[in-house]
Amino acid sequence: MGDEELKTYHGFARMDTDQAKPLVEQALTETLIGAFFDVYNELGSGFLESVYESALVLALEEAGLRVSRQAPIGVVFRGHLVGEFRADIMVNESVIIEVKAASRLTSAHEGQLINYLKATGIRVGLLFNFGPRPEFRRRVS
Repeated sequence: MGDEELKTYHGFARMDTDQAKPLVEQALTETLIGAFFDVYNELGSGFLESVYESALVLALEEAGLRVSRQAPIGVVFRGHLVGEFRADIMVNESVIIEVKAASRLTSAHEGQLINYLKATGIRVGLLFNFGPRPEFRRRVS
């Protein structure tokens, strides 16, 4: 089994995670997810996306992170700028956050985030939903 040590959990074998590689931007995304739940716990659901975006930006700035709100990002095709979009939040120029306030996350929401990652070359994106139940997705390109 090499360096991997398998342990049992309720009768199932599992890999010892102490030996697994860390996730891309793991420490930063853990901080961002924590801030998401802090904002959700304080505000609850029912506000517009812009309210959650503002609150999340404030929480992230208070945590000492470099935050860009509504960061313009160009879409290039064959060397030509063919479109532009605005990422809700970019943190430390290494993670994109897309904010939603929907009844539930959909594949269209995830597709939007994946396209933002492709267009920017940023590897990690988080999709935060401030709906009736807090939801998040982490995507890596």
